[in-house]
Amino acid sequence: MLTMQEAQLELKMAAEMNPGPWEKHSRSVAENARLIAKKAPGMDSEKAYAMGLMHDIGRRAGFKGILHLFDGYDYMMSLGEEEIARICLTHSFPIKDVDTFFGKFDCTMEQKQFLKKYLEETCYDHYDVLIQLCDAISLPNGACIMEKRLIDVALRHGLPDFTVEKWKAFMNTKKYFDELCGCNIYTLLPNVLENSSVNLI
Repeated sequence: MLTMQEAQLELKMAAEMNPGPWEKHSRSVAENARLIAKKAPGMDSEKAYAMGLMHDIGRRAGFKGILHLFDGYDYMMSLGEEEIARICLTHSFPIKDVDTFFGKFDCTMEQKQFLKKYLEETCYDHYDVLIQLCDAISLPNGACIMEKRLIDVALRHGLPDFTVEKWKAFMNTKKYFDELCGCNIYTLLPNVLENSSVNLI
């Protein structure tokens, strides 16, 4: 597993290849994952941090839709980082359905079939679910309430038929970590209220 320092270097190099707000979003996901994992029994906060930094590492190859998942997976596999490669594919799917991706399907049919099979056969662990949660509460400037982040995504990608079911899945994930940590996870994260009160547009 990449160390926190190695993951930071990978993200820095990737952001130089393809600058954009995705870098700060990745840092936000990582920090929020670290703080929640510190409270969650049996989780490694440094591992969660590295996974958070790398979940969107496929963005290094340019601005793409679902293809950035495959770019991240392939790159992490080339480094021998199988666990992080898995996170690159699973972080967008609280529901194990490839057709619930918010964004452009710019992959091949073969890639889509691979991802469909991969999701069906993968047993999510706490890290898969934690990065899904943090992806859903992390703006580039830090954590916010989930509803704001979900609306932010909807404003950019619209409201496909699966939207409500996917939102429910994200909310159930938050409830799960609330119970696992024994508190509302928002209380573990700085500036949630400040970030949540800022207008989206």
